Amino acid sequence: MRILITNDDGINAPGLDILETIAAELTGPGGEVWTVAPAFEQSGVAHCISYTHPMMIAKMGERRYAAEGSPADCVLAGLHDVMKDTPPDLVLSGVNRGNNSAENALYSGTLGGAIEAALQGLPAIALSQYYGPRNFGIDNPFDAAAGHGADVIRRILAAMPQASEDYRLFFNVNFPPVPADEVKGIQVTAQGFRRGTQFEVEPHSSPSGRRFLWIKGGNQQIRTKPGTDAFANLDGYVSVTPMRADLTAHDALTAMKAIE
Repeated sequence: MRILITNDDGINAPGLDILETIAAELTGPGGEVWTVAPAFEQSGVAHCISYTHPMMIAKMGERRYAAEGSPADCVLAGLHDVMKDTPPDLVLSGVNRGNNSAENALYSGTLGGAIEAALQGLPAIALSQYYGPRNFGIDNPFDAAAGHGADVIRRILAAMPQASEDYRLFFNVNFPPVPADEVKGIQVTAQGFRRGTQFEVEPHSSPSGRRFLWIKGGNQQIRTKPGTDAFANLDGYVSVTPMRADLTAHDALTAMKAIE
């Protein structure tokens, strides 16, 4: 088994080390883990690709590469350059520092890498570690992901339905903000929506008088509706959300026929 891994926190991120260990457990002694990750942090770039300029790629070690691009760029580099003669069986993206539950999924470069892999016809899973008071200050805040990641991925692969011919599934996995021994289990959930919180901007002025805006995230400890990802995570469960890149609002198609 060959696995390609990437992330959006960058080639030196601790979550990538966790994912390398998870992937090595999945492949076993006879398998291969290939890493193509951004040279610099790419959080919040979603499914961005470097369409208008080239990206430099550098070999950092055995089966390990850094690319000056987004996670989706890294997947493209992995599939069509680094591993073009030996394509992967699976693409994993993460483990992200912080959750990609609810509306965060729309901004996530971690999910962007998984989306690109799915568009390229490969099974893909994005993995993120929720942060909160129960795990933020422990020695390894990725403890839940490290302890349960390989098992969750095995279960997903065993249960994965037959691939669609068009927009194929990818999976958004979020580990709860607790130590590994406090994880209650796995729940398959819908994507949630945090009400009353959103991204904002916070203005600041430099000593020279120039004005700058910092992007500021909302409260991540707000529960979404029961049956959705952030609700499960804040209740101590790993959430597994099957997704597709098809953005059509299928529930609105019939009502909108009135404009024809």
